[in-house]
This record gives sequence, C-alpha cells and structure tokens, in this order.
Amino acid sequence: MFGLWVPVTVAAAGLQSLRTAQQKHLTGVIGQSGAHFARYFYGAPLAALLVGGMAFGGVELPRADAGFFLFGLAGGLMQIVATGCLIHAYTLRNFTAATTFSKTETIQAAVLSTLFMGEGLSGGGWVAVAVGFVGLVALAVGRQADGWRKLGTAWREPATVYGLASGLFFALCSMAIRSAALRLPAADPFIAAAVTLCAITAMQTVVMGLFLLVFDRAALAGALNRAWRPASTVGILSVVGSLGWFFAMTLEPVAHVRALAQVEIVFTILLTVFVFRERPSRLEYAGAGLIVGSVVILLLAR
Repeated sequence: MFGLWVPVTVAAAGLQSLRTAQQKHLTGVIGQSGAHFARYFYGAPLAALLVGGMAFGGVELPRADAGFFLFGLAGGLMQIVATGCLIHAYTLRNFTAATTFSKTETIQAAVLSTLFMGEGLSGGGWVAVAVGFVGLVALAVGRQADGWRKLGTAWREPATVYGLASGLFFALCSMAIRSAALRLPAADPFIAAAVTLCAITAMQTVVMGLFLLVFDRAALAGALNRAWRPASTVGILSVVGSLGWFFAMTLEPVAHVRALAQVEIVFTILLTVFVFRERPSRLEYAGAGLIVGSVVILLLAR
C-alpha cells in the first residue's frame, strides 16, 4: 500500500541508530575525525564489491555522465560538511540547541525540494513534519534538566548557527544524492542506488583521507591500525544503512524520505533502554510518541 520505500527507509533508520551508537564508542577511542573517516574507508570497499558483483553476475551497469559525478561529489562533500558542523555544534556545550536545530533538516529538505525539485509535501505532509519537529524538540529538552532554558536562549548562541547549518547541508546532501541517482539512464532503482553509493563513498574516502593525511595523521593512523576492528564495524553499518537511504531516495521524493526518517529516534530510545540501560524521561517518551504519530500522518496523507 505504501510502497517499498517505507520499509527500506525504516530499516535504514534502524541501521543508522546502530552505527551512531557504535560510532559514539569509537569516537572515544580515536577521536571524532578518525571515527568519521572510518565510515567511508571501511564502507567504500563493500560498496565497490556490491557493484563489482553485479557486473560479474551479468548485470548491465548504467553509464554515468559528468552530471552524475558532479551531483555525487556535491552530495558527498555536503555530508562531510554537515557532519563537521554538527560535531562542532556539540563541542559548544549546548547539546539541546545543536540537536534540535540540526533536526530542522526535515523542514529544510521539504522547502528546498519544493523550490528546486518540484517535489513538495501535501498539506497533511506538512502537518506530519510539524508534529515530528515538536516531538524532536521534546526529546532534545527532555535529555537535560534545564533543556527548556537552554533552548529558550539558544538563539543567541553559535550552536544554533552550526545546528541550522548542519540541517541545511544534510538536506542539500539528500537532494544531491537523489539528483545523481536519477541521472543514471534507465537504471533499476536498486542498481542506481548501489552505483551512486559506490561512487560517493569512494570520493568521500579520498577527500577525507587526504585531509587527515595533511591535518590529523594521528586520527588516520587510529582508524587504519589501532582501532580497525570497531572502525570496520562502523563502516559496515554505515554503508549498508546508506544503501538503504540511497535506494529509498531513488524510489521516493526526498521530503517524504527525510520525514519518515524521523522514526530513527524511536530506535535510539530503544537502544537507550535496552542496550545502555538508561531510563528516558516522560518528556522523551512523549516526544517519541509524537514522532510515531507524525509518521502515521505522513503515510496516510500521501
């Protein structure tokens, strides 16, 4: 009834939650830059292996043009910048503001895709986005006792700027990825997603590897040697989850995929309770409930 993109997006959100949890641990071992690089370095070979296996099995791969690589490179760079903005926002000691404003990605993606791709939301879709954002705010402030106060004064803080920038670049990244995949001529959606993923992760590995080689060799060495086992786990989870995102965005407009992707926070709550043995507050449970409600509204309003 709702299309293949729905279970694919939900699965990708679940894998992203697992990757985030593993990356949180890895960051404590080799730092933020090393953990970030591991996502691409250990994921790119798997994406290449998938595409190579398709070609070896007789699948005719689509021929990519210059526009495909330009959109792919733009998407890959925007994802790196978005993650950097988010990490920097967290270092500014206002987790509430950073989290909340970065999650405006859903709203920004809906607006931008309407303006530039002609793929907007219906009236019910906008209601779903609004309800989901209220749920995200409740989750963000529920994680800290003084969350409401911090959020109320956040407009004066740099964390707000970096949080909004993170959301913007994540939204642009999603649009660029969809644009790249759609440029592959007459390609099956899954094949288009796999080829796009292979190209983008390869470019991200090269770009970030060169950056660390020049500016942070310790992080590079940590990802390649000292912590290669947890780093490879992050890379595997990342590339499989990204394949899900890419596949979903070849099947459905970005605004719908990113709105449904808010269900990720429900998986985060489950990990918090059953893996990290932490007890969320009532406000966090309420926020998760609102997000689930927003997903139901989105699916019914399409």
